[in-house]
Amino acid sequence: MKISTKGRYALRLMIDLALNGTDSYVPIKSVSQRQEISEKYLEQIITQLSRAKLVKSARGAQGGYRLVREPKDYTAGEIIRAVEGSLAPVACLEPGHEICSRAEQCVTLDLWKEIQDAVDTIVDHTTLADLVEKQKQKLQKMAVDELLRQRSHRLLAQCEDCVQVRECLSPRFAGKAVDGHLGPEGL
Repeated sequence: MKISTKGRYALRLMIDLALNGTDSYVPIKSVSQRQEISEKYLEQIITQLSRAKLVKSARGAQGGYRLVREPKDYTAGEIIRAVEGSLAPVACLEPGHEICSRAEQCVTLDLWKEIQDAVDTIVDHTTLADLVEKQKQKLQKMAVDELLRQRSHRLLAQCEDCVQVRECLSPRFAGKAVDGHLGPEGL
């Protein structure tokens, strides 16, 4: 079992709708821009999600797509399966597949079932709300990291050589200026 680009993009699309479509419909074009995914490809995916009744659409100037339920009421598994189908690792575990004559003596079948059970447990117990929360945390961390990077560049520009920079950033000088330099609190 390998989750295709379509399955990965379906999750990103649903996360985007959960983050940006709480009060209104979200145009596919804006999702495409934020997610850096082709608008045409997203249209194919959203059609499958709509057929599975995971999203609803509205036409017109204020049109677009939105979730039909709260993010906590979706699982990653149902979203992926809506566009991928079964997540079975081998054909003999596909729904509706005829059991082969070797099934009772096939030791690998037990392995494939364990793999399927493990995957199903993860995707069926991970909600869209869980993914949205993780996305918010990652975005927040990225924003903090960028702010720290910008501030450290300002400090580097103010310090004349590496020795002073190391002293300025040293925890022992926290809250103090070193030879007129900012120190860590000036970051």
